[in-house]
Amino acid sequence: MNLNDVARQTAAEFAKLYGREPKWLVAAPGRVNLIGEHTDYNDGYVFPMAIERYTVIAAAPTANGSNTVRLASTAMARAVALDLTKPLTPFPKGTWANYPTGVIAGFIARGLKPSGFDALVNSTVPLGGGLSSSAALEVATATLLEVITGTKLDPVEKALLCQKAEHEYASMPCGIMDQFISVMARENHVMLLDCRSRVPELVPMSDPAVAVLIINTNVKHELTGSEYPTRRKQCEAAAAAMGVAALRDATAAMLESAKARLDPVVFKRARHVIGEIDRTLRAAAAVRAADWAEMGRLMYASHYSLRDDYEVSCAELDLVVELAKEIGLQGGVYGCRMTGGGFGGCCVALVRTAEVEAISNRIMSGYKQVTGIEPTLFVSRPAAGATVLKA
Repeated sequence: MNLNDVARQTAAEFAKLYGREPKWLVAAPGRVNLIGEHTDYNDGYVFPMAIERYTVIAAAPTANGSNTVRLASTAMARAVALDLTKPLTPFPKGTWANYPTGVIAGFIARGLKPSGFDALVNSTVPLGGGLSSSAALEVATATLLEVITGTKLDPVEKALLCQKAEHEYASMPCGIMDQFISVMARENHVMLLDCRSRVPELVPMSDPAVAVLIINTNVKHELTGSEYPTRRKQCEAAAAAMGVAALRDATAAMLESAKARLDPVVFKRARHVIGEIDRTLRAAAAVRAADWAEMGRLMYASHYSLRDDYEVSCAELDLVVELAKEIGLQGGVYGCRMTGGGFGGCCVALVRTAEVEAISNRIMSGYKQVTGIEPTLFVSRPAAGATVLKA
């Protein structure tokens, strides 16, 4: 479904649930990161694009004029109510409503208190696939509150408010990429985001002959919970050993000089990050030049580094990448890599638009044959960021 179809569906579901038409309709996209993985907390660069999958919120003022917010979701059985006359606090961890509640709390903290409203959330961003359904929900909520309060936030402030909501209400210590791209994306552009300066650059990617294919493995491996904090500490240890503030400031030559002083695993982690920051900058240059073969080569290099040096891949992600590589340039695949934190979730492939169907069928059948799991595939062009559909 395109965005207009999702909006119509959401409005109809809202009317069915609340017995009246919505006054407001807003949307925010999910995202996929083309390259630049585990670089954000090392002050590096990331290269995400918004995808044509959205979280849409339909809302209207409360029928009785009360200071209550009612939040419902088409995907979640449990609706929640917030009393705006009392301080907002998080629900138990894992409750979906923590994301919008944190954003509402952020607006109230700025003196931008909304009046009571009823809302229904409807999303086509896959949950738990690493395509940032949480940021899409936060940014859609912030966009709705801008309309309700009549105050448009600076885009950077808006993204940071949403990130803070995720940290404080959902207890997820996310970086800034997801919220920045959902707020500021532009159609037919990819965002090169400097995670240190927080300055985004929109890089045109308007060639209709190329498309981005997203392959959800529909696998998420259970982790002990220590993998990400451990890797972060390893990166910090490598930076300290080289006398730099963050791995963003290190070079491959500096790392090689420090090799004898570093634990072998710490060395590998740093080698991935330093290489990935360089690959991300070169990828942006390749997209600017419409050099799709070079972009694809960098994507494969990124995946192998994530698999071997950072060790966050898994058999299912590796299988998708190898299936894509077997199809190759001749069959219309420029490159493929895991995307997101790892250990499951999605791969992203850069493909020739004309070959999308044939490529999808080959990857789907090859993956299912080996794993017995049906993957979910969809294609996207770089989409626009958050938008107001009805106000």
